[in-house]
Amino acid sequence: VRPQEVVRTVRESGLEFAAKDADIAIVIGGDGVFSYFGRVTSIPLLFVGVRSRKATGSKAYLAAVNLDELGSALEKIKRGRYEVKKCKRLEVLLNKRKLADVFTDVTLERGADSNCLRYKLVARGKDFGFTDFAIANGVIVCTSAGSTGYFSYLDKFRQGDGFEPDVSSTMKPDQIGICHIIPTYTERDNSSIHPLRYRIPWESEVKIQLTRDADARLYGITRSQRGIRVGSEDVVHVRPSSNTTQVVKLLN
Repeated sequence: VRPQEVVRTVRESGLEFAAKDADIAIVIGGDGVFSYFGRVTSIPLLFVGVRSRKATGSKAYLAAVNLDELGSALEKIKRGRYEVKKCKRLEVLLNKRKLADVFTDVTLERGADSNCLRYKLVARGKDFGFTDFAIANGVIVCTSAGSTGYFSYLDKFRQGDGFEPDVSSTMKPDQIGICHIIPTYTERDNSSIHPLRYRIPWESEVKIQLTRDADARLYGITRSQRGIRVGSEDVVHVRPSSNTTQVVKLLN
């Protein structure tokens, strides 16, 4: 997609284009692009999807419209037929030092020079708490905005009905999702519970620490493909953030 084409569409709709100090930002791409701009941008965002035909490609689940519908979407915005929804973010800390907020998810995952990771995950909330021990490729902590890849896509795929999300199984805004990645083994509090993925209340905190040194990387908080190296002495802390991502929702 050429930027000039988007600028022309904006102007043809009767709106003004500005490189900075704009009221709304147009973000074109898939969920990965939306995730990045959703955590680094403060103004309302209109997510415009470019869906892949490939089964493993992006489905742009977070998009308000597809690219070929951008003109009509801008007409609605011009007429005020939209609302701005505030979506919750998660705050990520490493050894009590804040690294960033995330709009969709943060992942602790094994690097190229490691086998499975061994780690413990401690979740604490109002009137509950537990500890998971795992041998896995890693673990994902996500918001409801980042849940489609981990909580609905897999359910629908297993049913053999295609690759569209099952809306009934997606997370609620007041939940945090946790998903162990391709686990060899999981255990909760030395019990018979072997969790794979689950939801916990929003006002909860999650701490993750390796129980054995490995090439572990923290992804989702930097654009670098190398991630941030995490060792067995480090503690990753994920909790609700006071900041939000503003997303444009079009009205009928």
